Amino acid sequence: MKSIILAALALAGAAALPAEAAEGDTVKAIRARGELLCGVSTGVSTGMSTLDNQGNWKGMEVEFCRGLAAAILGDASKVKFVPLEFRVAFTTLQSGAADILARTATWSYSRDASLNLDWAGVYMYDGQGFMVAKKLGAKSGKDLNGASICVSAGTTSELNLADYFRSNGMKYTVITGSTREQNQQSLESGRCDAYSNERGGLAASRTAMKNPDDWVILPDVFSKEPLGPTLRQDDARFRDIVAWTLNIIIAAEEFGVTKANVAEQAASSTNPEVQRMLGKTGEFGKMLGMEQDWAVKVIAATGNYGELYERNLGSGSPIKLDRGLNSLWSKGGLLYSPPFR
Repeated sequence: MKSIILAALALAGAAALPAEAAEGDTVKAIRARGELLCGVSTGVSTGMSTLDNQGNWKGMEVEFCRGLAAAILGDASKVKFVPLEFRVAFTTLQSGAADILARTATWSYSRDASLNLDWAGVYMYDGQGFMVAKKLGAKSGKDLNGASICVSAGTTSELNLADYFRSNGMKYTVITGSTREQNQQSLESGRCDAYSNERGGLAASRTAMKNPDDWVILPDVFSKEPLGPTLRQDDARFRDIVAWTLNIIIAAEEFGVTKANVAEQAASSTNPEVQRMLGKTGEFGKMLGMEQDWAVKVIAATGNYGELYERNLGSGSPIKLDRGLNSLWSKGGLLYSPPFR
């Protein structure tokens, strides 16, 4: 009920936003407002956007928004987090009640083409799978013929699930929930035999179970789930700023620029591309209407991609999710930034 109320308040607040947000100059609206409006989950997306008991937002998507606030406003703390259930996330963004949606949302053809939304890159390559109780004895998704499966309603996960069972000639009973938390509770109570979601989400859900060791994520990966920052399709310049904020974080890892050494690298690096990225040479900040050292501010706020992943999703977090495809291209993954040139 709390999350529904929060979402309703977010929608109601759209009418109070500056007119510029609806007219396309999002950066102007953010600077006039003095804060970035970042749509996140309702606080249960462990590792991505979580609200702790002290009222602090944490997670990879949360930190990305802080890095974007540092880029645009020069202050990573100038973010207002807007908690949203998935079923209202896109409409809230479309209404202008959020500048950016950092709540996990898969980039797909239909969403891109028909919802007037845009994705500014991918900060996590994921894929859908299943989580089941170990006592069920299932070794793969092929063992789930006739099973009841919990999945979030109205998501790509629900559609992928139907495709998986249809293509394998299997039957299942779908049990939909409105939130990840509801699906976790249904699985734990025995209402369903398996829970299907992105594997990163399943790993996060497992940490919230009463006895995490009683649950296993099956090895099947049966979809592509590119997750990234989602925007309205009305402001190409804002999309560029968001995309290059992500590129800065990725390139920083490749070049060995960290949260701890970014100031030193900005002053002394002899790498020509690092010099351009960090504002020592060229006018790359000016090209996007940003400060010359905006990349320094981003990295000082978030660290590089490897640091961001490690503390929120990797071995330094409760989730302990291998990077896999989210490794740099030079290490067998899919991540790299276009050149700063």
